[in-house]
Amino acid sequence: MFKRGGVWWTCIRYKGKKIQKSLETTDKKLAQAIEAKVRTELIEGKYFEKHTGDSKTFRDMMEKFMKEHAPNVSTNMQTSYNSSLKHLNPYFGDKKLSEISQKKISEYKVLRKSEGAKPATINRELAMLSKAFNLAFKEWEWIKENPVSKVPKEKEDNEKDRWLTGEEEKKLLENSPQWLKDIIVFNLHTGLRIDELLSLEWQRVNLFSKTILIQKSKNGKPRTVPLNQDTIDILTPKSKVISIKNDLVFTSSAGTKIDSDNLRRSLGNALEKAGIKDVTPHTLRHTFATRLSQRGVDIYKIAKLLGHKDIRMTLRYAHHCPDSLRDGVRVLEADYNSTTVEEKREVSNA
Repeated sequence: MFKRGGVWWTCIRYKGKKIQKSLETTDKKLAQAIEAKVRTELIEGKYFEKHTGDSKTFRDMMEKFMKEHAPNVSTNMQTSYNSSLKHLNPYFGDKKLSEISQKKISEYKVLRKSEGAKPATINRELAMLSKAFNLAFKEWEWIKENPVSKVPKEKEDNEKDRWLTGEEEKKLLENSPQWLKDIIVFNLHTGLRIDELLSLEWQRVNLFSKTILIQKSKNGKPRTVPLNQDTIDILTPKSKVISIKNDLVFTSSAGTKIDSDNLRRSLGNALEKAGIKDVTPHTLRHTFATRLSQRGVDIYKIAKLLGHKDIRMTLRYAHHCPDSLRDGVRVLEADYNSTTVEEKREVSNA
């Protein structure tokens, strides 16, 4: 037996098969008794004939999911899980896991569409559902398969090519308190995810080498982000008055971590005063990538800066405006071609 997250697990090999499962208790004696029962069922040939899911409900699964899995993900993801649960629980509620089929999940999708949920929202809820069923299937051995794996995702057509123009940025900063200005400018020049920015600690900042280290990135790998002069100008005065309460770079007036919901509200108020619509905190990251792309920065460099594993993710954020694409079509102009040909002739004759 071994412990994982404070809970006892067992790992048994029997006739070439490996059984690794949670014993669902923190009590060692009880865990030993449950493990002994599993071994007896294996010898009697009864273990593989049944699944705990026959008696477990959807609510049981989600309670275990939120207790054991949710604490290991980012704050933003935990917020997303809680939001999804508000819709999943009322529908699946006390249904036994064995009763939740592909058909039931498809019916849930139809219901959510009728309620006006966007494709991306439905897909987030299905992703959470699939993760929970995967754990119940592969680790907890409650069920025989993951029913969500058979349900197709919604086609997401609700993405917006939205980024801040220079004029919008100016208006937004004019209508923001100083602490929010610092966050906006810093984000527009680093492209950090909001959770990465709010969790940034001084021990990860190197003003001498002009870099910051993002230790907990969404893709699971740390990344180093270079700083330009605009970000250095924000960090330098802050470095002289570091809070004694924590090591955070950006803090509230009380010296505590800034709550992401409070940040969204404050940004929303500033946007309303500035008369700017359809902008969220994520738009700042989107603007960072877009501006780099429009200035001709290589897409692979942008992907590295954003912390993307898959270049296709970066392509969603990187856009070109007509002026930034102008150089691309200039090669087709007659004077450009003739000049280029003439230059080649001169080189070949030299």
